Amino acid sequence: MSPSSSIAAEPGAVPAPDEHHEHHPSYLVDGTTLKSWLLTLDHKRIGVMYLIWVLLFFLIGGIYALVVRLELLTPGPTIIDAMTYNRAFTMHGVVMIFLFMIPAIPGAFGNFMLPLMLGAKDVAFPRLNLLSLYLLLIGAAIAIWGMINGGMDTGWTFYTPYSTHTTTTVAPILFGAFIIGFSSIATGLNFIVTTHTMRAPGITWFKMPLFVWAMYATACIQVLATPVLGLVLLLVVGEHLFQFGIFDPAQGGDPVLFQHLFWFYSHPAVYIMVLPSFGVMSEVVATFSRKNIFGYRAVAFSSLGIAFVGFFAWGHHMFVSGQSTFNAGVFAVLTMLVGVFTAIKVFNWVGTVYKGAVDFKTPFAYFCGFLYFTVFGGMTGVAFATASLDVPWHDTYFVVAHFHFIMVGATIMAFMAALHYWFPKMFGKSYHEGWGLVSAAFIILGFNATFIPQFLLGNAGMPRRYYEYPERFQTLNVASTAGASLLAFGFLISAIYLTYGLVYGRRAASNPWRSRGYEWMTESPPPTHNFVGPQPTYSEEPHFYVEPKKAEVPDAV
Repeated sequence: MSPSSSIAAEPGAVPAPDEHHEHHPSYLVDGTTLKSWLLTLDHKRIGVMYLIWVLLFFLIGGIYALVVRLELLTPGPTIIDAMTYNRAFTMHGVVMIFLFMIPAIPGAFGNFMLPLMLGAKDVAFPRLNLLSLYLLLIGAAIAIWGMINGGMDTGWTFYTPYSTHTTTTVAPILFGAFIIGFSSIATGLNFIVTTHTMRAPGITWFKMPLFVWAMYATACIQVLATPVLGLVLLLVVGEHLFQFGIFDPAQGGDPVLFQHLFWFYSHPAVYIMVLPSFGVMSEVVATFSRKNIFGYRAVAFSSLGIAFVGFFAWGHHMFVSGQSTFNAGVFAVLTMLVGVFTAIKVFNWVGTVYKGAVDFKTPFAYFCGFLYFTVFGGMTGVAFATASLDVPWHDTYFVVAHFHFIMVGATIMAFMAALHYWFPKMFGKSYHEGWGLVSAAFIILGFNATFIPQFLLGNAGMPRRYYEYPERFQTLNVASTAGASLLAFGFLISAIYLTYGLVYGRRAASNPWRSRGYEWMTESPPPTHNFVGPQPTYSEEPHFYVEPKKAEVPDAV
């Protein structure tokens, strides 16, 4: 099947491997100067640049995390003082959330794959796409400048009135996050318009790949919720610099108002991080189970359901803020409703794997880890939605462990799955599959070893964000730090073999996984305009793995 042909083929057939294709120059060699990359309007190159930067931010955030874990090896001072510790965990949260987890999958893989999956030659607004990358980098540069010149000690939630009075460099870091918000909005607008207006002939709404559905739901949240965060961060900067009295109770302000505004964005932001992860896993599970996705429409609509309900569940972060019992009950029920939509996805993924011809490659190993973290973390999320349980766990390490399981664990599993699954598509190179499985094992085990002790610490009453702790908590803290070291070692292995594969890896087939995903219907890496020849047309559903029916044999007489 040529890249420009219709997807329609004999049911159950897969695209021909790379060897039978006539190769055309890829986007990687269409201009090799630095200027050609920095000023590119090609969505694929922009996606690659996003990938490079978010990996750098992930490294910075990870270094901060290791500093925090090393400090907590002993009950008293270990390697840094108390103020440096406060700044370290704040910077870890700011970098990992705003510079890695929110832009990682949409920026890198969403930009690269969305037009390919829709049969389009680019996104709707290529210049806005490039601007979104530079807005991210400008905001990151301002925030990192603030980190270097004093840092911030408020925690990544920036709670008032402390954030309006601390002497640390709050203003530049919050202003940097404010600019990053515009990058998120621009990306969301681009994805929404691209999805509505640039689908190839034959791709109806219910023939879109589930990754596109997930990115569309994410984009809606980005556009609707991010302006609220921008507003509240700007208000905190004004309060910090000019003492406006909006949040400061000493001047008639209301600090709880900040929590309402912040969590109205930040709870939907949870789904900005995790919805793209759901989309990645829907692609991976179909490909490596060799089955059409079970319950396509249920999975698609559940993405929109999560996006919608996420806007009404922010109050579960505020059970100890003095809200009424009735309000707490309403927010608890709405929060549990999110669990229903997530469970729909989980059951449909399991249904896809059931009786599938599973090919256990590295991306599928990360899918297994993702499924575990999503279910385990989701159950603790339902527990947190119960106010009577949330109150004693609030501000303990149980919250830290829950957040990392359901958010960081799920996002990183999906990010690593996407990186391995689309590595041949993006770069046309292969990585070492054996080392991929070894690395996945280290990362999954290391993650458990890091955060399961923190569940136990929180249940025993250890508060989060504390520089010192009673000696009885040391054993579990040592175990958590050891797990973090194991986790870091797993990522180091990944960095080594992926870099080696990028430089020295053998050329990958155009479709090494023999996937039925739309993005694999062109060469790997793709040509500059994605497809050679006219725009393709699509007559089959995405991931059409259904075997042709056998001829019916009449019953013996």
